[in-house]
Amino acid sequence: MRDRRKAPRTAREQQLRSFRLRAFVILGMLGLAALGLVWRAVELQLVDHGFLVRQGDARFSRVVEIPAHRGTITDRHGEPLAVSTPVDSVFANPKELALATDQLPRLARALKRDRQELTRRLTSSLDREFLYLARHIQPGEAQHVKSLGVPGVYLLREYRRYYPAGEVTGHMLGFTSIDDEGQEGLELAFDHWLAGEDGAKRVIQDRYGRVVQDVESIRPSRPGGDLALSIDLRIQYLAYRELKGAILRQRARSGSVVVLDVTTGEVLAMVNQPAYNPNDRDQIKARVYRNRAATDIFEPGSSVKPFVVAAALASGRYDEHSVIDTSPGFYKVGIKIIEDKHDLGVIDLATVLARSSNVGMSMMALKLDPEQLWRTLSGFGFGQVTTSGYPGESAGLLTHYSHWRPIGIATLSYGYGLSVTPLQLAHAYATIGALGFGRPITFLRVDEPVEGQRTLDERVCRTLIGMLESVVTPAGTGLRAAIPGYRVAGKTGTAWKSTAGGYSTDRYMAVFGGVAPASNPRLAAVVVIDEPGAGLYYGGDVAAPVFSAVVGGALRLLAIAPDAPVGSQPLPPRPPARQTVALR
Repeated sequence: MRDRRKAPRTAREQQLRSFRLRAFVILGMLGLAALGLVWRAVELQLVDHGFLVRQGDARFSRVVEIPAHRGTITDRHGEPLAVSTPVDSVFANPKELALATDQLPRLARALKRDRQELTRRLTSSLDREFLYLARHIQPGEAQHVKSLGVPGVYLLREYRRYYPAGEVTGHMLGFTSIDDEGQEGLELAFDHWLAGEDGAKRVIQDRYGRVVQDVESIRPSRPGGDLALSIDLRIQYLAYRELKGAILRQRARSGSVVVLDVTTGEVLAMVNQPAYNPNDRDQIKARVYRNRAATDIFEPGSSVKPFVVAAALASGRYDEHSVIDTSPGFYKVGIKIIEDKHDLGVIDLATVLARSSNVGMSMMALKLDPEQLWRTLSGFGFGQVTTSGYPGESAGLLTHYSHWRPIGIATLSYGYGLSVTPLQLAHAYATIGALGFGRPITFLRVDEPVEGQRTLDERVCRTLIGMLESVVTPAGTGLRAAIPGYRVAGKTGTAWKSTAGGYSTDRYMAVFGGVAPASNPRLAAVVVIDEPGAGLYYGGDVAAPVFSAVVGGALRLLAIAPDAPVGSQPLPPRPPARQTVALR
């Protein structure tokens, strides 16, 4: 009986001991787990804290750029010529996007890209963290791409340059790169002022690249400065319209017009044809976007004669009453015979200019001291860049007088053997209009009078302006430059174009330069038409009408009072249908 009672008790004790053992084991394991958790917590909070923070930041914290707004360019009256508008660009993290290759077809359709090309770009850039997929897309397209929710694809706010006047100001303003950096023209010349400085800030983003929180500002952005140009958009439009019409009518190769303010040296208008639209990047090609008015040089022909006459008047050997015997209509210099179209006989200097006598100019130039002639031409700015600071501006060509020979002096007197740009030639006429003061050329608006530097005596300039008025009369070669109600002083020019081995006899450069109103000059302008092909090629028939329309319209826009006596200004006659070869 005793053994039977002990047996159950022993079994219960064994079960109790087994339970306690299991409990101790479980409690031990829980204790160890708790210790492990505590140790892990200590390790995460103290030992690995810095590493984990960096890893977290790498996944959700980003340093993003704050793009700076490029400064606005306006004309002298505040009309916008170049503005930067916000646009969106699409970029990707190739490592993230590579994990969602099944969504590439949708992304390619949204971006209007070839799927295979997109895949190739992605797979070849897996070692990078940033890859542009599309730049400067339309807002609607950007929102569509964003709505796809493709992992690793994000939007970036940028700025795109827009030119409201398009090709009217294209050559002068130039353009910017896709990153809004100045590449050509005034955009390049004043890039240091227009370009701002991008800022940076640290943000927290969610898995879709959306900014959840701005953490801190690392560097504030600095917007670019605005730029007020000297250009008058009204005159710019006028010059553009008249030049384009003349190029089409005359079937010319190209052309340029430059209009300057005589009193300040400001460029009021500068246009070229053919033109291009800087808003269309497909049109931006080197052969199209160069500003011919500042970069292209040409032999000015008879349009340079006033400056040689200025040297003659300044020498004291000639005055307004001096006469030159041009009989019998030709003049031999060395082995070369210089001819006039007609035998003009004995004529004064005003007639030499009005009838554009090459014989009279040659005889006069050969009697001048070469050094004095060279200094006078240099004083007008020939052979050197202007002060405009325009990128790529040419200095032209005026050889030193020590290299001159008699035949070179003779041909120089009527515009061969030296080269100028339209801007240089306009500056020289502006110096005459300013009565001998050479004012620096500028594309920036000038709010105060500019003193300038005297390069020629005032008396000489007044005498010369009076002579140049005779050119714009029925007896002169520049009648079609006349402006009803205003006195105009100017000079025509027609030059053969140089070719390999000599000069072409069927390719011409037609030029007219002058100032108005002649009684108190305010505007100086030069018109250049390259290779007119419609049968007319004289500067007086091709370039002079453009001068009349542009300068006449500009005088009225600027509310400059007429200075011609009523009824004294004849209207220009219609040009003849054809012409014979005679350069003047």
